[in-house]
Amino acid sequence: MLKLYSFRGTIGLACHIALEEAGADYQVEWVDFARNAQRQPDYLAINPKSRVPALETAQGVLTEAPAILSYIAQTHPAAKLAPFGDAFAMAQVQAFNTYLCSTVHVAAAHRYRGYRWADDPEALKDMARKAPLVVADCFALIEANLVQGPWVMGEAYSICDPYLYTLTSWLERDGIDPAPYPKVMAHFARMTARPAVSKVLAQVAA
Repeated sequence: MLKLYSFRGTIGLACHIALEEAGADYQVEWVDFARNAQRQPDYLAINPKSRVPALETAQGVLTEAPAILSYIAQTHPAAKLAPFGDAFAMAQVQAFNTYLCSTVHVAAAHRYRGYRWADDPEALKDMARKAPLVVADCFALIEANLVQGPWVMGEAYSICDPYLYTLTSWLERDGIDPAPYPKVMAHFARMTARPAVSKVLAQVAA
């Protein structure tokens, strides 16, 4: 059985949805950020980065959402969550997920976790002010160029879709008006309607 270490409201949701879509045998262990559990010795032994998600497999622990998503797709090929038979299409999947990981998620983190980059209170305030503007620009790019529709990669659902869904779910929380992104929001609605997503959201809310 796979074990996903996650916490509500984090990017771990993308991996949780992918596991459910894949029909994987898995369980979720919530790492309580409110109690700083991610920095306690027992969790650091699992993931020394003190972050979620982490996926415990029979071969060891994987970290970083793009790697976990790719692993889920590769180990559950019947679910067809990635185009492994097409090198170019697979590279497009990896490019999209890498952009979410390295650019969009990092931009969002500057609003709440500016302490990773600065100590000056004024610098922290400036980052918190600027972060939503940067994320909005990222979503403008996604809206205009990166969502092929109806799913990110076109007709085929893939591991890109729960990743984008999770980041889209943060927009209003972060004070970003979703109205300029109709394609992204239509994608969000399609995702919300999927049975696997409904099941995962029920687990998260429990």
